[in-house]
Amino acid sequence: MTQTNLFSLPSPIKAGDTRVVGNHLGSSMALSIATISCQQQRMTLVIVPDTQTALKLQPEVQQFAEQTCEVFPDWETLPYDNFSPHQDIISDRLARLYQMANQSSGILIVPVTTLLQRVMPHSFLMQHALMVNTGDLLSLEKLRGQLELSGYRHVDQVMEHGEYASRGSILDLFPMGSNEPYRIDFFDDEVDTIRGFDPETQRSTGDLDALRLLPAHEFPTNEDAVEYFRTRWRERFDARREPESIYQQVSKKIWPAGIEYWQPLFFEQMETLFDYLPESTLLLTAGDLESAAKQFLADADSRYDQRRVDPLRPLLAPEELWQGVDEMFGRFKAFPRVKLDISITDEKAGRQNLPLSELPELTVNQQLKEPLVALRQYTETFTGKVIFSVETEGRREAMLDLLARIKIRPMVSVNLSEALDAPGRFALVIGHCDAGFQASEPDFALICESDLLGQRVVQQRRRDKKKPAVNSDTLIRNLAELTEGQPVVHLEHGVGRYLGLQTLEAGGIATEYVTLEYQQSSKLYVPVSSLHLISRYSGGAEETAPLSRLGSDSWEKARKKAAEKVRDVAAELLDVYAKRATKPGFAFKHDREAYQDFIAGFPFEETHDQSLAINAVLSDMCQPIAMDRLVCGDVASVKLKSPCAPLFSLSQITSRLPFLYQRHCLLSNIMKISVTDSRIRRFVLRCYLASNQRKSKSKYSQTAEKAK
Repeated sequence: MTQTNLFSLPSPIKAGDTRVVGNHLGSSMALSIATISCQQQRMTLVIVPDTQTALKLQPEVQQFAEQTCEVFPDWETLPYDNFSPHQDIISDRLARLYQMANQSSGILIVPVTTLLQRVMPHSFLMQHALMVNTGDLLSLEKLRGQLELSGYRHVDQVMEHGEYASRGSILDLFPMGSNEPYRIDFFDDEVDTIRGFDPETQRSTGDLDALRLLPAHEFPTNEDAVEYFRTRWRERFDARREPESIYQQVSKKIWPAGIEYWQPLFFEQMETLFDYLPESTLLLTAGDLESAAKQFLADADSRYDQRRVDPLRPLLAPEELWQGVDEMFGRFKAFPRVKLDISITDEKAGRQNLPLSELPELTVNQQLKEPLVALRQYTETFTGKVIFSVETEGRREAMLDLLARIKIRPMVSVNLSEALDAPGRFALVIGHCDAGFQASEPDFALICESDLLGQRVVQQRRRDKKKPAVNSDTLIRNLAELTEGQPVVHLEHGVGRYLGLQTLEAGGIATEYVTLEYQQSSKLYVPVSSLHLISRYSGGAEETAPLSRLGSDSWEKARKKAAEKVRDVAAELLDVYAKRATKPGFAFKHDREAYQDFIAGFPFEETHDQSLAINAVLSDMCQPIAMDRLVCGDVASVKLKSPCAPLFSLSQITSRLPFLYQRHCLLSNIMKISVTDSRIRRFVLRCYLASNQRKSKSKYSQTAEKAK
């Protein structure tokens, strides 16, 4: 959705001014944020109580605003954790901080717990940012030196943010704040080309004219910075001589996990996010920020008291890492502010309420003869515009089919503004609103999926379509899955035994390697960055796994022999399936409307693989060909949707439902649907009741025992 000015909201004029807007119902707060940002046309900082609220609010705001809406990332570690934030998180934070100072518009959402945190000075980030342009006179060795000073790590193959690799006149680099790595090709001492590339396939994705390089950490890593850290440390703590102490590790330029919690020792003075904001920034606050901030600081104090006793890792006081509540609210006074409340506020100068009211109960009730009676009655009495909101294009088609039952045919629109201007009383848009509301000025109602289908637990997943397909049974995701002595298979060298991790120094850089043992006690050291080359051994008993011999061609011959057998088996399968294709099968009828009612009752979103499996099975069932598929589900009701979905189509035309599941989730879904054969409903209910009777001799109890 593009931004829209539906409401006339108060606008603070100068720093220190505060306005209040109340009566935010459903997802109307996101609409208010987009509206205020549109009216002000300047940088807008939205402060919310926690990270969960920020992540939920961001897509809702983005659908109403044409300006970019981002969430400032948190470290995602507990106070004083012995873990460092992931490099991707550091990359996002550095990119946001770099853009923030020069950002004249846009919306940035930040949890109050993240806002409390002190950050590196703005001057450090600006001084250590480097621009590399095509045609620049810059030698490869000089650029490598600058990368080392900025904290980048030299590796054999670039896979993560903050890494670089060099081969001849080519330098691969994954800059902080970038979405992909880049390959810089030098011609003598001149930057010839800059190309993006895929780290998995090594294929180029496009050319660039310029590349911005940000530091690899939120603290300096050069010699002067290390010496300054050592001086500040000795002023506060004892300089321990143990090699595992923080002092000794930093002295050797080894950055231990959790080093970020000693970040103030690298700088004379820390800053806050407020120091990065433009002077014209508008603050929007939502929720009980004071309680959330006090709770977080109390937790930080508690963890400080528990962990401060370690002499090798003495801690800095919480006041050096986070602002106090009073200090934070004091910084609010330097900016104009709008406070967004859910409750109704007293209307007076600078305070107003949105002209909104709650929607009536509109949930679809499948147990009624007319499941959509509540929605039909509402649309008949409400005279304004009715706009339906769904999350995806697939859900849009399902919603259109659902509304067609009561003869509502909404106009499909791109955004809220277009929906309000569209002809007719009904419109449908794609968005992320979680709950709807009814407005009086202008007169319209926004109805979301959750208002009709009830509250659903939606699992948001990142689906990487570029990721190559791998065998999930043999994939080793992390080293915790391996035990010493366990046989594994290296893609290029064959079967070996895992002996653990070992840190080796190559070219002055200490790197962890996976140690594999082969015949004649030969050792192979595999960088942890190449873990994807190792898979589990699945050829039989682990104790008798035949180890390969390094340096020989036996493994290559075995691979070729296996490939030949695979081709032979494939030829046999092709012959079998060619004969099967000539035999007719039974084509089941798919009742799309009843099927959508059935799957709407499952509270979890299916994964990408589950969706593919469900659609493939349904497609095969509707074809007049023989089908070879086995669909099964375990005891988890979350996963049971995959076997139940295709089985539902089968149950529509059979007189017996061929399975039984004792969880109330599935039983309630089956009993709610309008099954064409009432005998199925009675059969399921009797089997369910019989399965709960210990000494029942009913034929249904026997069926239940078989179903178990």
